[in-house]
Amino acid sequence: MKKILLMMAIAAVGLGGCNKRPEPLKIDNALTAEEIAAGRLTPEVMWKMSRAGGSSISPDGTTLLYQQTDYNMAENRGVTTIWVEDLASKAVTRLTDNTSNNVSPKWSADGSRIYFLSDRSGSMQVWEMTAAGANAKQLSDLDKDIEGFGVSPKGDKAWYVQRIQVADRRSSDVYKDMDKSKARIYDDLMARHWDYWDEGEYMHIFVGDFGPEGIKPGVDIIGAEAAWDAPLAPYFDMAEIAWSNAGDKLAYTCKPLTGTAYAVSTDSDIFVYDLATGETKNICKPLTGNSAAEGEACLDLAEMAGYDKYPVWSPDDRKIAFLSQRRAGNESDKARLFVYDCATADMQDLTADFDYNAMNVVWSGNDRLYFIAPIEATHQICRVAPSVGEVEVLTKGDHDINAFTMAGETIAAELCTISMATEFFDVNPADGTLTQISAINKPVYDHIKMGEVQKRWVTTTDGKQMLTWVILPPDFDPAKKYPTLLYCQGGPQSVVSQFWSYRWNFQLMAAQGYIVVAPNRRGLPSFGQEWLDQISGDYSGQNIRDYLAAIDDVAKEPWADETRMGCVGASYGGYSVYFLAGCHEKRFKAFIAHCGIFDFDSMYGETEELFFVNNDYGGPYWDTKNATAQRSYANSPHKFVSKWDTPILIFTGEKDFRIPYTQSLEAFTAARVLGIPARLVAFENEAHQVFKPQNALVWNREFFGWLDKYVK
Repeated sequence: MKKILLMMAIAAVGLGGCNKRPEPLKIDNALTAEEIAAGRLTPEVMWKMSRAGGSSISPDGTTLLYQQTDYNMAENRGVTTIWVEDLASKAVTRLTDNTSNNVSPKWSADGSRIYFLSDRSGSMQVWEMTAAGANAKQLSDLDKDIEGFGVSPKGDKAWYVQRIQVADRRSSDVYKDMDKSKARIYDDLMARHWDYWDEGEYMHIFVGDFGPEGIKPGVDIIGAEAAWDAPLAPYFDMAEIAWSNAGDKLAYTCKPLTGTAYAVSTDSDIFVYDLATGETKNICKPLTGNSAAEGEACLDLAEMAGYDKYPVWSPDDRKIAFLSQRRAGNESDKARLFVYDCATADMQDLTADFDYNAMNVVWSGNDRLYFIAPIEATHQICRVAPSVGEVEVLTKGDHDINAFTMAGETIAAELCTISMATEFFDVNPADGTLTQISAINKPVYDHIKMGEVQKRWVTTTDGKQMLTWVILPPDFDPAKKYPTLLYCQGGPQSVVSQFWSYRWNFQLMAAQGYIVVAPNRRGLPSFGQEWLDQISGDYSGQNIRDYLAAIDDVAKEPWADETRMGCVGASYGGYSVYFLAGCHEKRFKAFIAHCGIFDFDSMYGETEELFFVNNDYGGPYWDTKNATAQRSYANSPHKFVSKWDTPILIFTGEKDFRIPYTQSLEAFTAARVLGIPARLVAFENEAHQVFKPQNALVWNREFFGWLDKYVK
């Protein structure tokens, strides 16, 4: 899954400059005397931390450009600003103020200017400023917000993404004389996606002229009638779009499917738009009506039936690297690193003998690619030369490298651990040595103690070795006994790595006096595709036994109090909580489920991306001849509620359409009718995750309040 930036909308000056800009949002990250004296991580302290990302190195390799988000809890909003760090002197400069959001900063080809998106004029538009932050100038004045953009290397063209109205879904649009009607009308799936209803608007890519006067309105290269998104919903990751280095072509990701076909498939492809001819070519499949020879040199189309995403041009534009999945409908299939030859249409899989996913691909010259791979619950930078084909793992250590940028031989990485939010590190390309180059949250770390993180290998019930992180409270005393939490990961195919979370934060749990047990159970990436695939069609099987193996192993320690254990999780982790509540055999004193799956039958009809449940359940509930599907539905948590006997706290978001809030309502109803202590916390303005500052604090207070009442 990709990082989601919480944005705010602030009215600012108009283009004519007649209005005064609003007062900057006050940001006070300083710890109070009480917080310093306590020396513990709390939710309030965590929300004072700055969140950095979106980085890139200047073309000459001397300056790091990045964005940073800070929050004002009282106003329940944040602001994103743009910063630079001189890599030689380590001097840090903020280039934009707190009156508006300024995001997606990019260097011009010569490094003299910085392009960025800003809402300072009242809508999100493209701006530029000098590399020192001076002479800010608005470059676009389009009728709608710009969602993302990219200036061509030659500086004469720009692509930008906007929402356009393609279809009439609202009743007031269908029936013009019923302008006060509030209905949505559908003839096919998908009526809604992630956290929004489909009202006929889609993200499209436009290409327009760019010059001293800015971006001119461009051509919709997706097609004005196309009822699909580019980049792909629901994350709309602008990294799915890439200029050729000559600036004459644009490669992008698209899934040109609609309705039920869209809902049941992950089959996206890489398309190349030629600015000179206006023609578009699918490099993964021949386009209808084009010459068959156009795609005949590709692999068997069945080999590329899943997601094909994230095109990256080689410096000489002769090749395009991209990520490809073999299986349609399995969003967690192996992400292979492919290279497409633009002259011959030949495809090469550079990771055929590498049993891990690839992401964040960067060319280094024309003959080597760098990328990130999840390996044994960490994320590392790797590299491979197409001529050699053997992947080298460059970095090592217990950390997550979530992104990196290169300029020549200079590499800057965004790195975090369970004990540290994202900071920037220099990566030595010779040996992978990491050197920290930023200290964004040093004032917090100087005063807050973190607990020890242990790396533990647990033997599973089928004799495998499972990596499990165990996080101990600060000032841990092995002579004492501590309440212990089993953490159940969501996804379900999301690695329990060295991640730093602003909600499911292991150090935050440990700071409240809990030992945290976080196993990399079956179904998680970074341990090979066989380990990852095992969970599909077997939600209630080996991975549940893996959870119990992990908590039982740690419970044997003299410092883990087996009479005071809790179980917590979100999404698939929420499902895990519901299922364990019916089979835990008195292990746990309390459960917490966030947006969990409770009833498989109703979930199939309520969710939106049907490819997910088709793959993970095995198929629909009415397919009585499908043994895998029938086993899944037979083991739905709601069928075991008669065995529930433990207090349970349930969180949900009313805008969650992936696992709709009705799943949580069903579970809460069952618990209360059975007479089990239960609490429901439903956020009316959140979806599958909780992002708004005050909601997040409420979430944490409810979370720890429940654990303190029943476990501590």
